[in-house]
Amino acid sequence: MLRISDNRRYLVQEDGTPFFWLGDTAWELFHRLSREEAELYLSNRAAKGFTVIQAVVLAELAGLTEPNAYGDLPLVDMDLGRPNEAYFGHVDHIVQSAREKGLYLGMLPTWGDKVVKAWGQGPDGFISAGTAAAWGRFLGERYAEAPNLIWILGGDRTAEGYERVWREAARGLREGDGGAHLMTYHPWGGHSSSAWLHEEAWLDLNLLQSGHGEKDGPNHRMIEHDYALTPVKPCLDGEPRYEDHPVGWKPEELGWFDDYDVRQAAYWALFAGAHGHTYGCHDVWQFYRPGREPISWARTPWQEALDLPGAFDMQHVRTLIESRPLLLRIPDQDLIVGDPGEGIDHVQATRASDGSYAFVYLPTGKPVTVRLSKLAGEVRASWFDPREGIAQEAGVYPNSSDRTFTPPASGRGNDWVLVLDEAARDWPLPGR
Repeated sequence: MLRISDNRRYLVQEDGTPFFWLGDTAWELFHRLSREEAELYLSNRAAKGFTVIQAVVLAELAGLTEPNAYGDLPLVDMDLGRPNEAYFGHVDHIVQSAREKGLYLGMLPTWGDKVVKAWGQGPDGFISAGTAAAWGRFLGERYAEAPNLIWILGGDRTAEGYERVWREAARGLREGDGGAHLMTYHPWGGHSSSAWLHEEAWLDLNLLQSGHGEKDGPNHRMIEHDYALTPVKPCLDGEPRYEDHPVGWKPEELGWFDDYDVRQAAYWALFAGAHGHTYGCHDVWQFYRPGREPISWARTPWQEALDLPGAFDMQHVRTLIESRPLLLRIPDQDLIVGDPGEGIDHVQATRASDGSYAFVYLPTGKPVTVRLSKLAGEVRASWFDPREGIAQEAGVYPNSSDRTFTPPASGRGNDWVLVLDEAARDWPLPGR
């Protein structure tokens, strides 16, 4: 089981070992994949270092009326009080398969359209304040003993005006699993769970959706906002710009998000204070394939999309973060001398609270001047390549003055992380 760290900023395992949330959005996993396909998907993500798979029980895409790969609907006669055992046997299998691969399931009891339709299929109000607790209790009891589970309420919708529904769902889950699993909320685009639910006792961590509306969207600002809230809770971007998603839903005009875009979102969020990060691929969340209606211009079969370059880049994110003491990491823009920049050139910095290391993300490879006095002693510098996951030495310097560092290359797509270590620690360079 996972719990919140003592400093309230991170997730840890029961023994206190840091847990890095590297998520993938697989919203339609239970609904659209066979067991063999799920095995392929989960094995691929485990091999790439992902740790959390976000999937929905009552799925978005006709999840109540279109059966799963075996012809089973989740409910008998659309009755929330009559779960279909055959459907949930399939969910059970995927939960267990994920566990065997070291993966956690960020499980959504329902997509948000079953509470407030707004758009999509609904039906509106299918789950209400009067029925949410019972549905939560059923799921909580069924998966009470599954250690690899995190509950994610919501599902791409506002909670404003529906707080009671989600409060009842959370109550049912807690009654069912005895409070064994952490809980959060997935909001609609451009929002965070903190907007409506931050002070709810059941909300263990904040999750935001920076969304898919623009290139260079400053998700770091959303993380900075949530990081500064009291009471202190961990926060992360649980749905940033997806790889292979049309920018702003305007592919002909604006093009598509690529591997650089997903790297940029990850490093900006993490260095701004997020405890973890979720990647997403537009073709994968819906498990698009030829012959299946594409949602929002999906264009790449999901089996092929599993190996788009951004997914490989995420394992390098995890490699870097875990290469240094994770629980000490705090955001610190004061590391940067001068203006950190706006838009695509925005520089984001983080360091250890004891000054033992610092990371500075340079999204376009422009020179940066750093206050080396923020480090605890003589500084060893290196450049970490987010595309290849390898680092190269950049010299040893006293921490008595500011210093300007120039990355090995510059321009869009040439992003770098400046790694600054207290030399006396003698840590190995991050990367393979």
